[in-house]
Amino acid sequence: GLFSLLNVVRAGQVHLFYRARLCDVQFAPGPETIEVRLFAESEIPWNDLAFRTVRATLEHFYEDRRRGSFGLHCGDI
Repeated sequence: GLFSLLNVVRAGQVHLFYRARLCDVQFAPGPETIEVRLFAESEIPWNDLAFRTVRATLEHFYEDRRRGSFGLHCGDI
């Protein structure tokens, strides 16, 4: 379900992120993506992430996972 809803004020955009299970390890970049890869938390290249919303959502995900409870995260960036 919906996990993160972030309002990107400067760009006039709203980014929605959903939590889901990966059903197949066969995946590829889409038309707006150069490369894709799965990372363990310790391997995430935090400084290379393209969007602040992705970083914020990943930080919420790992915090929630450690706590053992996932919620909906909303905010402005």
